[in-house]
Amino acid sequence: MQKFIKSSIDYIEQNLKTDITADELAEMANYSVGHFCRLFAQTMDSTVASYILKRRLDHALAEISSGKKAVGVVLEYGFDTYAGFYKAFVKMYGCSPKKYLSIIKKSEVLIMYSKKDIQIILGNWDIPKELKIEDASAKNWKTGEVEWQTWKIGDDYYLKTNERSKMIKNINIAKALKREGLSSEFLPIPTMGGSDYLDGEHIFLLTKKVGEPLNNRPLSDDEIMQMEHNESRAKYPYTLGQTIARLHRALKSVQDDVKPYEANLYKQGLESLPIVKAGLLKHHIEIDDIFFDDYTKTFGELYEKLPKQLIHGNPTGDSMIYENGEIVGLKGYEVYNVSHVRLFDVIWCGGEINVQPIESYLKMFQDILKGYDSLNPLTLEERQSVYYVLCAAGMNCIAYCGDALDVSRRNLNALAFLAKNKEQFYNLL
Repeated sequence: MQKFIKSSIDYIEQNLKTDITADELAEMANYSVGHFCRLFAQTMDSTVASYILKRRLDHALAEISSGKKAVGVVLEYGFDTYAGFYKAFVKMYGCSPKKYLSIIKKSEVLIMYSKKDIQIILGNWDIPKELKIEDASAKNWKTGEVEWQTWKIGDDYYLKTNERSKMIKNINIAKALKREGLSSEFLPIPTMGGSDYLDGEHIFLLTKKVGEPLNNRPLSDDEIMQMEHNESRAKYPYTLGQTIARLHRALKSVQDDVKPYEANLYKQGLESLPIVKAGLLKHHIEIDDIFFDDYTKTFGELYEKLPKQLIHGNPTGDSMIYENGEIVGLKGYEVYNVSHVRLFDVIWCGGEINVQPIESYLKMFQDILKGYDSLNPLTLEERQSVYYVLCAAGMNCIAYCGDALDVSRRNLNALAFLAKNKEQFYNLL
C-alpha cells in the first residue's frame, strides 16, 4: 500500500467523529482531488465517501455493542438519528446491526475453501448435484491478489463471495440492470429458502452464466473481410449506444447508495496539458495553440452544464456481454465507482480514433451517439461537447500511459487528427 494512502486511512480512523472530505485528504497527500480519489479507489476498492461511511458504521456499532447509548453514539458519528444510522447500515451490509453482530465477522479475511466445502454450500440451491467445480477467482492485474473469490460450477453457474458490503452493492446494481432489461453476472439465483444469497459468516451468491465478451464473439466471413480492410470498427454501434443508455439509467437509480467519487474531466484535461505538450515535442507532432485555447475556454464554459452521474468507466468490447447475436449487458461495473459526465462512457465504447478511413469511424461513432440519444436524450450542451469530451479523454489517456511509447504516440497522433478535423466531429449531431 502506498504511504500516502496509509496516512489517509490513519487520519480517517483518528477523525471519524469529524467532517472529513476528499479535498482535505487530497491536500494532505499533495495530489489533485480527482487523482487522489482515483488512486484511493484503485487501492481500497472503495470510494473515499463509502470507506468513511463504512468505518463510521463499524465504529458506531462497536461502541453501541459495548453498552453505550445508541442515540448518543450515532450522533457523535455524524448521523442525524438512530433511524438514519440503521437505514445506512442495512444498505451497506444487507442486514440489521443486531443480525450483523450475531455473525462472526471474518468476511474481510480470505479463506480457502475446498471442493467439499463448496459442494456443501451449493446444497442451498436447487441445481444439479456433482457439477464440476473450478476456481475462477478474479485477481488484481497489478498485484495478483484475489479480488473476487469465484468458482465456475458446471458450464452454466458461478458461485461468488466477497466482503459483505461489496456483495450487497453489486447485487443491488444487478437488480437495477435487470429492470432496464440488461443481463448481469451478479444477478442472484434465489436459494431454496427464497433468499438472494446464502447469509452467514460469509455471503455466497450463485449466478447464471451470461454470454461472452463482445470481443470474443465468433466473426462472420463478412466481418473478417471488413476488419481486414479496416472498413468497420464495430458491427453494433447503435445497439452499443442503447446499451450504454440503459446502463446509465440503471446506475443513476442506485448512485446514492454507491457514493461514487466525483471526477472532473475538464480539469483532468487541463492537468494533462504539460505531459501532452511534452509528448508532442518529443515525437515531433504539431498541434496549434489555438486548439488548447479553445479547449480551455469553450469546454470550460460547457462543462458545468453537463449532466454527471455514476457511470461504468470502461465500456469496451471486453466488458460488453454478447449472447445469441445480441449485446445483452455489461460486466466490470463493480470495479468503477466514479461520477462522471455521461458522454465519457458513450465515447469510450467507440475505441481509439480510427483515422483511416475516417468516414467509417465517424459513421460508427455517430450511430453510437444516436443509439444513446434514442433512449437517454442528450442535452444541447452534451451535443456541443462531444468533440471536447473526445479531446479530454485522449489527453487523459496520454498522461496516464506515460512512457508506454506506442500507446502514447498513437493517442498523440489521434489528438492531432482531432485538432485538424474539429468540424467533422463537432457536427456529428
